[in-house]
Amino acid sequence: MSAADLIESAKRLAAFQAVDEHLSSSSKYVGIGSGSTVVYVVEAIVAKGPAFYSGMTFIPTGSQSKGLIRHAGLALCNLDERPVVGGRPVALDVAFDGADEVDEDLNLIKGGGACLFQEKLVAISASKFVAVADSRKQSPRLCIKWKAIPIEVLPIAAPDVLTRLQAMGSPNAAIRSGLPNKAGECVTDNGMWIIDAPFPPLLLPKDLTANVEGQGEGGLWEINLLADRLLKIPGVIEIGLFHGFNGEQAAILGKGPGAQKPVAAYFGMPSGEVQVQQAAKGSINKSSY
Repeated sequence: MSAADLIESAKRLAAFQAVDEHLSSSSKYVGIGSGSTVVYVVEAIVAKGPAFYSGMTFIPTGSQSKGLIRHAGLALCNLDERPVVGGRPVALDVAFDGADEVDEDLNLIKGGGACLFQEKLVAISASKFVAVADSRKQSPRLCIKWKAIPIEVLPIAAPDVLTRLQAMGSPNAAIRSGLPNKAGECVTDNGMWIIDAPFPPLLLPKDLTANVEGQGEGGLWEINLLADRLLKIPGVIEIGLFHGFNGEQAAILGKGPGAQKPVAAYFGMPSGEVQVQQAAKGSINKSSY
């Protein structure tokens, strides 16, 4: 078996293990993300048989995952169509999705497939989010392997967003091209454009010191501070940083839905094995959220 085949086989094993460990037969609403690895997640669900999944409804993150759900014969429901209980849309029991890069604290970059906005909407609607990828997506810090942060923007605002990004330390930020599939800009399912903004490797809170505050000095940003600043740029619809806290932490903090980080990431390794990266256990500093 070639190295590429080993990785693909391991991605499939990672998806099957993630489904085994995080999808219960009692689950009712399940988020299905985008990307090549999620194909194996759906395969793993279908392999459990109709008796397991017949009571489940599956929520897509975009047109790709919608087609995947339909093709598999699973019950489909758009995010805004799920039932409302007690005045609130029901929470998804779990959401499965891929990642473009994952750091050691389980922060993610997503958006390589231009689905980041709907991916985040599904992730924050779930009680827990589980990532499945291959080992090439593992990194000690974000923006080491995946160099740029995808940012979904209103087309009319794109020139001004680029100017602000350059002032923030991303001089090579650029509007993503739709080539080779189409001429012009990459257009999302929401009719928006994507800007890819390269930054130096993003710092974690534990990297900050009295001399390194992570607020853009010398081009260095702490991930949460950068995310907050990016989201405040007029014209930015959403960003491809999945950060902050996970679903289990959200429950402890009493925040309900709204978590963005996964509780675990499953990686297919070059050896053909699966490595699981779990969220750190222990107390939570509520002031950090």
